[in-house]
Amino acid sequence: MVRIAVLDRDLCAHAKCGYVCEKVCPINRMSKECIVTEEATNYPVINEQLCIGCGICVKKCPMSCINIINLKEEIGAPVFQYGINAFRVHGIPLPKNGVTGLIGKNGIGKTTSLKILTSQIKPNFGNCEKILSENEIIAKISMEQRRYWEALGKTVKVSYKPQNIEQIREIFDGTTEELLKKFDEGNINEIVERFKLEKILKRKLSHLSGGEMQKLAIAVSYMKKADIYFFDEPTNYLDISERMKIAVVLKKFGETKKIMIAEHDLAILDYASDYVYIFWGDENIYGVISNVKNVRSGINEYLSGFLKDENIKFRDKGIIFNKFSEGERKKPPKFNYSAMKKHYLDFELSCDSGNIREGEIIGIVGKNALGKSTFVKMLAGVEKPDEGEGGRFRISYKPQYIHTEEEFTVEQLFGSKNSDPLIIEECKKKLDVKRIMLKQLSELSVGELQRVAITLALSAEADLYLLDEPSAFLDIEQRLNLSNLLRTIFQDSNKSAFVVDHDIVFIDTVSSRLIVFEGEQSINGHASAPMNKQEGMNAFLKIVDVTMRRDKDSNRPRINKPKSVLDREQKQSGEFYYQKE
Repeated sequence: MVRIAVLDRDLCAHAKCGYVCEKVCPINRMSKECIVTEEATNYPVINEQLCIGCGICVKKCPMSCINIINLKEEIGAPVFQYGINAFRVHGIPLPKNGVTGLIGKNGIGKTTSLKILTSQIKPNFGNCEKILSENEIIAKISMEQRRYWEALGKTVKVSYKPQNIEQIREIFDGTTEELLKKFDEGNINEIVERFKLEKILKRKLSHLSGGEMQKLAIAVSYMKKADIYFFDEPTNYLDISERMKIAVVLKKFGETKKIMIAEHDLAILDYASDYVYIFWGDENIYGVISNVKNVRSGINEYLSGFLKDENIKFRDKGIIFNKFSEGERKKPPKFNYSAMKKHYLDFELSCDSGNIREGEIIGIVGKNALGKSTFVKMLAGVEKPDEGEGGRFRISYKPQYIHTEEEFTVEQLFGSKNSDPLIIEECKKKLDVKRIMLKQLSELSVGELQRVAITLALSAEADLYLLDEPSAFLDIEQRLNLSNLLRTIFQDSNKSAFVVDHDIVFIDTVSSRLIVFEGEQSINGHASAPMNKQEGMNAFLKIVDVTMRRDKDSNRPRINKPKSVLDREQKQSGEFYYQKE
C-alpha cells in the first residue's frame, strides 16, 4: 500500500492552531515523529512511511488542509513531486505520430507532464531534496522513455504553447508583428494568413483580447521548426468557429509532426486527437497516467470511469449522456423582452424580441465579437439599449471576466452575501467548492474563482440568472457537473436562466432552446429570437460549417470530419445537428 500525505500550505494556519495535527496523531503519542514541525518554514511535515492512514489529523485539522490517500502499490513511485507532502504525478505520457490528447481533471498533472516533456522541470522520482543527474534519471525510466529523454534537445527539438498565455505579455511588450518576427524562420506570411492575424499585426500584445492572444500564442508555437509540438489548453478564449479551425490545423499538422495537446473541450479534443492518455487521481494531491489508448475508446473509458486494460475503476459513477438533447419546456412564459438595438462608435447590435419560460435554460451561441455579452448586459440592466427595453426584473449576473482584489476567504464572501444556503451546499458538492472555502480569494486559481463566481450567482435571490461563459477554465468533469447542477436547480423551479458559452457539448447538455448570433465580427451582430433546439443547433452549426453526430456507445456529441461521408450526407439533408452514428 502506497500512502500519500498532502498538506495545503496555502490553508495551513501554522502555530495559530497550536499544531493540532501533531497533538492528535497516535504515532506521535507513541513517541515517534510522524508529524513534526519543519524549522525552516514552521509548517508541519507528515512522514508518509510512518503514517498509518488513520485520518485523525484530517478530521481534527481546523483548516481542512490535510489529505491522506491510500493507493495500491501498482502505480509505482512518482515521476515528479513538487515538495514534501505536495502534489506528485505517476507516469509519463509520450508523444506518438499524429496528435496525442491528454484528458483529465484540473490539477491532476497534465501541465506538469508537458513541462517534464519540454525539459522545464526534471523528474525527481519523489526525491525533492536532490537534483538528479541525467544518468540517474535515465536509470529510472523505461526504454521508450529513455529514447525520448536522450534525444530531447539533441536530435529532437520541441515547441511549447503554455497554458497561461498572460506569461507572454509579461515577458514581451511589443506588437504582434514584432513577436512573430522574433521567431520567424521564413514562414511568417503563411502563418499570418493561416491564423488570420492581419488585423492585429500592428497592435501591442497588451491591447489584444484573450482570443487574439490565444491565436497568437498558438501561431508562434506552430511556426517554430521543431519535431514535437505541445499545446496546453489551446481553445481557451476562442469561440466554437475558431476552436474548430485550430482543431483542423492541428489535425492536418499531425500528419507530418508529433503533437500533444491538453484540452478540456471534449468535442475538440475528440476531433483533433488520434490517441489519448487518461489522467486520473485526486485534484492537487496526485495524478496517475494510463496506457495510451485509441481516441474514441479512450474518451469513452474516461467517461465511464473504468480503465479496461489496467482494470482500474477511478470514479464511482460514469458520466452519462442522454440519447436525446434537453427538451423544450412547455411551461408558460416567465418574462418577455422587446426587440433591442445598441449602437457604438464602430459596432451595432440588434436583437429580436423573445421570451423565457419558467424552469428554462436558454443557450446563447455564436462567434466572438458579435455582441453576446452586450445582449446579456442589456437584459441585466448593466447596459441600456438605445432602442427597446432591457431588464425589468431581478437579475443575478455572472460576468465573462472575473476579477477580485478583496481580502476575504471564500467562506467569508458567501457569508457577506444574501445567499441561498441550499444552493451553496449543492454547489459545494457538484462544483467541489467545499475544499476551497477557507482559501483567500486572492489565492484562488482562475478555475477556482470561476466556480466561486458561479456559486455566488446561482445562490442569489433573483428571477432571472445570466451566466456568461461559465465553462471557461473548468475541466471536462466540472463542466458536465455544472450542466447537471443547472438542470437540477432550474427544471423544478420557477426560475430561468440564459447561458452564453462556446463549449458545444456543454451548451447541448444544459439548454432547452437556443438564441443564435450572426453577423460580421466587431462590426455588427444580430440575436435571433429563442429557437427550439433542433432549429437553433442547425442554424448555428451551419454558420460555423460543422456537422455533429452522437457516439453509438456513450451518446456523447462528436464532430464529423470535414468532407467525410457523414459530413456530406448531413449537409446535403440540411441536418447539421446529430444523426445516430
